[in-house]
Amino acid sequence: MESVKDAIDTYRYIWVFSVHNMRNQYLKKVRGEFKTSRFFFGSNRVMAKALGNTSEEEVAENVHKVSEALKGEVGLLFTNQPVAEIRSWFNSFTKDDYARAGCVATERVVVPAGEIVRGFTKETFPNNMEPQLRQLGMPTLLRQGKITIDYDHVICNEGDVLSPQQSHLLKHFWIKMATFKIALLACYHKDTAEYVSYEEPSDAKETKGESSD
Repeated sequence: MESVKDAIDTYRYIWVFSVHNMRNQYLKKVRGEFKTSRFFFGSNRVMAKALGNTSEEEVAENVHKVSEALKGEVGLLFTNQPVAEIRSWFNSFTKDDYARAGCVATERVVVPAGEIVRGFTKETFPNNMEPQLRQLGMPTLLRQGKITIDYDHVICNEGDVLSPQQSHLLKHFWIKMATFKIALLACYHKDTAEYVSYEEPSDAKETKGESSD
């Protein structure tokens, strides 16, 4: 809590954000881009208490509005970088990744009958993967060292809530259906006590949190 209070004294802007499709490697990259800023994840209650939950308790004018926005899996970014620069960078930073179990499929994926291949280069699978693919639900057969199926196999349909088996198959076939993105929800400017709320995009289906630094 003390580190949050210290950040209030140091930085001009506080951003409230959420992370869609949390991936630690991409979050690490974001932190690396903003080494002079501070990110906080953790208990919303603790962060809100550090800022002040009401106008009577707030540690800076109107900052209780930030506390009110701390709902769900969100974090705080303290920075001195201009608003336009922050919005431009975060709006443009996305990373495609493999969807995890519980994510919603964004497209129908069908593996055609015959020797199974993956990717735009139509790369074949090593034959030692046949048992693993079969365990994941594919009706595979090993013929003359080639992994084959006798009929088209549907891995998923658009809108399916992916099972662990489906998510593993999509990864084996190099099909990415998740996008890591940080959505900026609100901004507080300490110098003017102005608080601006932004509408959160609704295109991501999986959101994960992480511990604070």
